[in-house]
Amino acid sequence: MVRKRSGESERLRIPPPLIKRRIASGRGAMEQPNVTHDGDAALTPTFWVAVVLTGIATGLFGDLLMWILSSVERVAFNYHSGSYAVAVAKTSDLHRVTTLVLAGVLGSLAWFLIRRYLKNEKAEIDESIWSGDGQLSMRRSFLTSVTSEVVIGMGASIGREAAPKLMGGASGSVLSRWMNLSPAQRRLLVACGGGAGLAAVYNVPLGGAIFTAEVLCGSFALPTVLPALACSAIATMVAWVYLPSGATYADIPSYHFSGSIMVWSLPAGLVIGLLAVWYVRFIGWVSAHRATGATIFWVMPAAFLVLGVLGIWYPQLFGNGKDMAHEAFLGLGGIGLLFALFALKPMVTALTLGAGAAGGVFTPFLSTGAVLGGFLGIVWTHFWHGTPIGAFALIGAAAMIGAVMQAPLAGLVLVLELTHSGFALAIPMVAAVTIATVVVRQIDGYSIYSARLPRRAPS
Repeated sequence: MVRKRSGESERLRIPPPLIKRRIASGRGAMEQPNVTHDGDAALTPTFWVAVVLTGIATGLFGDLLMWILSSVERVAFNYHSGSYAVAVAKTSDLHRVTTLVLAGVLGSLAWFLIRRYLKNEKAEIDESIWSGDGQLSMRRSFLTSVTSEVVIGMGASIGREAAPKLMGGASGSVLSRWMNLSPAQRRLLVACGGGAGLAAVYNVPLGGAIFTAEVLCGSFALPTVLPALACSAIATMVAWVYLPSGATYADIPSYHFSGSIMVWSLPAGLVIGLLAVWYVRFIGWVSAHRATGATIFWVMPAAFLVLGVLGIWYPQLFGNGKDMAHEAFLGLGGIGLLFALFALKPMVTALTLGAGAAGGVFTPFLSTGAVLGGFLGIVWTHFWHGTPIGAFALIGAAAMIGAVMQAPLAGLVLVLELTHSGFALAIPMVAAVTIATVVVRQIDGYSIYSARLPRRAPS
């Protein structure tokens, strides 16, 4: 008979194992930190059913929201396929400005009504997970998400991923109420739905699961990772009903490792980290001072007018910035254009958020990192030739998004999964992401998500 050692008994593990006896050494499986027990959020059969249903609902909501986005893009700019920025560029200057101003008028009216008449309903997914009980309003979440996709389709400079992320979380919240789950189970389910929303619309099931674990839950324990993986995979497969199953950024070359890019990644990580600190602080400031009440009726159209005028010269600024990143990954664009886009994209994104719009910042900052990496890479190649500019852009995107999210693993995996490329650049990419993330953590520590949390109501 195996003598029991000190420490927690294997029989007390939750869920209890089918094999009750320990292995020959007598050591416990729970000594491995990530497999100890379920914690407060027990992975019961009912919870697993909720995970499956949340994944299905999230994938379907992702399809619906992306259909709304693409429909608006077709109406606004006659965009059907290829580059959204090219479709925008084919329209007249007056058309671009008028469309953005109209987006500001429609958005201001919709968000004013939502915030006035549904002010007591919750639609902040990050706050509901980190400091709340996981409760989200399906009605307010849906109206906010639809409004966000409509104004993005008309050119607003915010990310499309916030809406499916919110609807994934709202789906989990509603299902948890229907299935009488505990508050801890509800928070975990909402987090799984949020990451699954990102996974579904970008076809990144692994990245969505890591986003759930690293950003939303802050844990890679097995009871977090398992439902996160399942929910993201289900949502992604369901979304294939409408969305493509290939890479979001297609046809990116397989860039090769070189001594030049390895050396470049070290100072580049430092520069990107320093800029990321400022970006996060800036996003936090505009989020805290965004237009509220009736002021949104003039602030949002005015802000969108500025974006529309800038779009006369830089149509790449319209929308979430996907085309900016794609062209940078392909090595396209001169040094002047890349610098202008790097300087302007964070500004117009902050302007859009400050005007009172609700939307994501993932793709805008990923694209900022891509064009910044391309710009710094062009400068570098004047001293050390031989590395394609697209390789610098890939590393810049990963470093920027990993740093501003304070989630280096999610940043790395998302860029690799979004492009289906860059694996040969793993070492310099890891170096740049690590340095940039450490810089942000040491200097400040906020992320683009924690910096955007709303003010707490006075107690």
